[in-house]
Amino acid sequence: MSEESTKPRIGFIGLGLMGKPMATHLLQRGYFFTVYNRSKKSVEELVSKGARPANSPSELALNSDIIIDMVTDAPDVEQVLLGHNGVIHSARPDSVVIDMSTNSPETALRISKELSSKGVEFLDAPVTGGDRGAKDATLTIMVGGAKRIFERCLPVLQVMGKEIVYMGPTGSGQATKLCNQAAVALHTLATCESLLLGTAYGLSMKDLLRVLTSGAAGSWNLANLGPKIVARDFEPGFKAAHIHKDLKYIMRAAEEKHLVLPGTATVVQLFNAAMADKFGEKGTQVLAKVLEKLSEKVIT
Repeated sequence: MSEESTKPRIGFIGLGLMGKPMATHLLQRGYFFTVYNRSKKSVEELVSKGARPANSPSELALNSDIIIDMVTDAPDVEQVLLGHNGVIHSARPDSVVIDMSTNSPETALRISKELSSKGVEFLDAPVTGGDRGAKDATLTIMVGGAKRIFERCLPVLQVMGKEIVYMGPTGSGQATKLCNQAAVALHTLATCESLLLGTAYGLSMKDLLRVLTSGAAGSWNLANLGPKIVARDFEPGFKAAHIHKDLKYIMRAAEEKHLVLPGTATVVQLFNAAMADKFGEKGTQVLAKVLEKLSEKVIT
């Protein structure tokens, strides 16, 4: 039996900023590969490389052993998996759905319960690493679900990521991602504030970044988003609208679990301002423009 014939057939839903490069890595590994996306341009691009198009998530599931979705938010996940023409209507028993979107542990538990009624397995496996991690296949992937299903799907996940971590039962992947996003948002604020302070003192941004990234203040955010802010590059590696959505899940969890998260509460208000200024489609580093507006000073 050939290696290709033993590989699981994969269906991939969602070919956006993150999903398209992730799907491309899998396609390049020679999997039997079916894709679905609302925008047909990305579908056509993957079809030109050997993928097969599907007209709906339900049709995609008919030809897939592992179904991966990478869409925007919980309503989108529920639509493609459980809605009209959703995966649940035609997925075969013992097939696996891997939700790699970011939403909430509660969403993961609800979807898992619905799919299990049809004999379909489920993993919640959100990612971190931004568009660069997706393009370079160096994503960190945090996974919740049955460990035996995680182990079954691990070779597929390893095509898209570098650090694949099993976090526990269903919902644990999404819970881990919320922890990640709280840190990311606060690091973004720290990066923007430190550069704004440096500007006020007339410091060289190049030299300031050199100092900050080489010492105790160093972070992924400073190293990757700091230079973009200085260059006035606000195009997305991860969209402001998406971190804004994630922060709302975190604050909902804080309320339910009676947690005091003052830093996160502050940064969600600043991203509220970013959304009000129509910056949702820009990268998270656009938070700098919110602080600049409030301070009447531009980072240079």
